[in-house]
Amino acid sequence: MDIRLDGKVALVTGASRGIGKAIAARFAEAGASVMLSSRKEDALVEARRSIRPDGDARLEVFAANAGDPDAAAACVGATVERLGGLDILVNNAATNPYMGRMIDIDLPRLDKTYDVNLRGAFVWVQEAYRQAMEERGGNVLNISSIGGLSVETSIGHYNVTKAALIHLTRSLAKELAPGIRVNAICPGLVKTDMAKALWERDEEAIAQHVPLHRLGEPEDIADAALFLASDASSWITGTTLVVDGGMLL
Repeated sequence: MDIRLDGKVALVTGASRGIGKAIAARFAEAGASVMLSSRKEDALVEARRSIRPDGDARLEVFAANAGDPDAAAACVGATVERLGGLDILVNNAATNPYMGRMIDIDLPRLDKTYDVNLRGAFVWVQEAYRQAMEERGGNVLNISSIGGLSVETSIGHYNVTKAALIHLTRSLAKELAPGIRVNAICPGLVKTDMAKALWERDEEAIAQHVPLHRLGEPEDIADAALFLASDASSWITGTTLVVDGGMLL
């Protein structure tokens, strides 16, 4: 299928690397105008350069902390102003500042995980709705995790926020229909910098436990995101698409 996003405007959080960058690149290839957002502007500029080495007015960058409501509002506003609207929001930014038993987590790191992964995702949807999608409709895609559907003792609180994000997706899908579709993707173990601690030391051995015998690449998630962001999925909302090579099996 030749899936296109011509004429659409997308905003991707956590877009300077990994899954977010791959989604932004795939959307741009499909004809969308894309706002790339993450905390560090220099990383965003480099990401934009790697996606479009010759420059492209349809690619913009805006540095914003995904857990800061004021920054979210400013970034959504800049997207509408610079690119002429907002049709697709991808809540990809996430953090996991703690590994270990969930019962031992300190409250500052618990709060940071919640503020970015769950409250932040809601705030970005709220701003997208208020500034653009309430009138013109739209499409929201939340990047959750198979951790939200399973139990891993080393990143328990991260997984709790991802499970909550799945339920937030379903609730918003029902509330905002029919004008706005809301879906989620649950990646398995993907080879990103954020997940290095989970795979880098013994990638080959870990991959043997995956039914498809490899770990995920950011582009695997980007392909699924393109489908859910496009009209090819126009009768899909409130769903959670697992993209994990069969890991949950």
